[in-house]
Amino acid sequence: MLKEPIRPRLFAYLGGIVRSLGGEPLIVDGVADHVHMLLTLPSTVTLAEAMGRIKAKSSHWMRQGSRDFAWQAVYAAFSLIQSNVAGVRKYIDNQAAHHKRMAFKDEFLSLLKRNELENEERFLWR
Repeated sequence: MLKEPIRPRLFAYLGGIVRSLGGEPLIVDGVADHVHMLLTLPSTVTLAEAMGRIKAKSSHWMRQGSRDFAWQAVYAAFSLIQSNVAGVRKYIDNQAAHHKRMAFKDEFLSLLKRNELENEERFLWR
């Protein structure tokens, strides 16, 4: 779980990892059980490569100081057009309020459905 005191530092650290890949973190925010990142990546870095590096480096950082931490194996990524950036940024910025109304699991399934992505729920929550 991502407790409140660590979140701002973790989000800044995640942004630093994105910058080290040559990308730009437009916004990083989240709640106790997940993080949303709006970012750009250079064409030389695959999404899988970026997520592997982001998850590995941040897991190592979170485990410093005896924290027991690991990211879930599953992640989702969506591309968007420039005209949607402001709306997605606002959505990410309002995570705390949003998750008072909707649980993460419901949000994730809704995003998959809205983007017409097939899934098997049994593989999502490992």
